[in-house]
Amino acid sequence: QVRLVESGGGLVQAGGSLRLSCVASGSIFSINPMGWYRQAPGKQRELVADITTDGGTNYADSVKGRFAISRDNAKNTVYLQMNSLKPEDTAVYYCNIPRSDGRVRSSWGQGTQVTVSS
Repeated sequence: QVRLVESGGGLVQAGGSLRLSCVASGSIFSINPMGWYRQAPGKQRELVADITTDGGTNYADSVKGRFAISRDNAKNTVYLQMNSLKPEDTAVYYCNIPRSDGRVRSSWGQGTQVTVSS
């Protein structure tokens, strides 16, 4: 059973930056792709970025050029560097193991709240 623990969220002004971390315990981290998701009030959870086992990345159009996903397999950790934050980035951010069909392989963790003020 995989345990996902997100951290690094907080309150930031528009244009600021945050770096989120996700530690995946109880899994073989290095053989899985990883993704960051977010859910804003009244909206469905959406995939923001993902990273393959060898470092390939993909981003939602809404964050492309502003966010960067990375991983450290030795630490079982995936990161999301968030720059030039906008109020519309406000959401609870989660990590998980993405599937090709859009679903995820693990249970959701508690997430970490990101709030961007204008």
